[in-house]
Amino acid sequence: MKKYFQFDELGTSYRREFLGGLTTFLSMAYILFVNPFTLSLGAIPDLPQEMRMDQGAVFTATALAAAIGTLIMGLLAKYPIALAPGMGLNAFFAFTVILTFNIPWQTALAGVFVSGIIFIILTLTGVRERVINAIPVDLKFAVGAGIGLFITFIGFQSAGIIVNNDAVLVGLGDLTNPNTLLAIFGIIVTVILMVRGVNGGVFYGMVLTAIVGMIFGLIEPPKQIVGEIPSIAPTFGAAFDHLDQVFTIQMLVVILTFLFVDFFDTAGTLVAVANQAGLLKDNRLPRANKALLSDSVATVVGAVLGTSTTTSYIESSAGVAAGARTGFASIVTAGFFLIALFFSPLLGVITAPVTAPALIIVGVLMVSALGNISWNKFEIAVPAFLTIIAMPLTYSIATGIAIGFIFYPITMLVKGRGKEIHPVMYGLFVIFILYFMFLVE
Repeated sequence: MKKYFQFDELGTSYRREFLGGLTTFLSMAYILFVNPFTLSLGAIPDLPQEMRMDQGAVFTATALAAAIGTLIMGLLAKYPIALAPGMGLNAFFAFTVILTFNIPWQTALAGVFVSGIIFIILTLTGVRERVINAIPVDLKFAVGAGIGLFITFIGFQSAGIIVNNDAVLVGLGDLTNPNTLLAIFGIIVTVILMVRGVNGGVFYGMVLTAIVGMIFGLIEPPKQIVGEIPSIAPTFGAAFDHLDQVFTIQMLVVILTFLFVDFFDTAGTLVAVANQAGLLKDNRLPRANKALLSDSVATVVGAVLGTSTTTSYIESSAGVAAGARTGFASIVTAGFFLIALFFSPLLGVITAPVTAPALIIVGVLMVSALGNISWNKFEIAVPAFLTIIAMPLTYSIATGIAIGFIFYPITMLVKGRGKEIHPVMYGLFVIFILYFMFLVE
């Protein structure tokens, strides 16, 4: 085992790898509860039951997808990087695809499955590099920041801090509402933990918020902590029954969004974590294709099990900071996700005020990409800004991407920088024009 993971060459040990793997798990354990709540549209009242995914099944699918994806990453790519259903993509899946587009969740899962298959093909054929290079780096950062704002907006809504206002669309909610106060408490506690550099701050913030909610009678205490693993039957294989429904322009936009966000989120996470761990060689990522293949296979597996796109987690950097350097740490993290399967009774205490702080804090982390955009170049600033602002204002990640990708060729051509535009961008320009002409009501 030591030889396979090159413990001696990387100057690590079983103890360091175990602590690193545990730290990574604690840093991202919140997804076990946030993802089922998000995909079941738990924050949206009065919806037909058929629009909601089964929370128990999604919990099991989330834990299994995370465990399998992380295990593949550890064994195949040998990196201390964990995977799980991605924040942002789960919000797109729930609030845009299901709630706004009125696409059945089974069809949405089929879209995730197809995007994963395409990702595998692009990785195996080497096309991935050309596609990555086709998208301007500023737009990549803009998409990440826009998703951060979108997630934060959803968090504020779930908390009751931002509410509907017929006069000005949105306004400040009732800050004396007990559930809103609980969410505000959660935000403050989580911020304090994050500022203090506590590994797993988001997870611990949720735990403390849930405990306070139970103390004040806002959340019903669980009857037990450990229980049976929820059945995955309601979601398992549902994607296969709806594969014939993905061949529409609307689903093409959905699949492109799944693929696009996962593509660059994964690449950015891999490079960032590997650089922190000192694993880059000549500024290149060894075994990059194996790492990307692990990510794409995990997406396919997750779609079959019943969850949104599975992707690499930047929280893995917490494990690296604790000493993780090899794939053995990922095996440890995967093991903890499997153990977590037995804690499903705790799903009942994860209410909107408990998940809202996690959404808001993750949004803060994602918006940091704003600092990397070339705001001093107006031809770049316009499409970047429109991408970012359109996501929360239209309640759609896809719409934000579409608007930005339409304006980019226009501003670049007018500026006389048309030669810098990759042909792929012109293709996306046409697709998104058709999207607004025929699909957006």
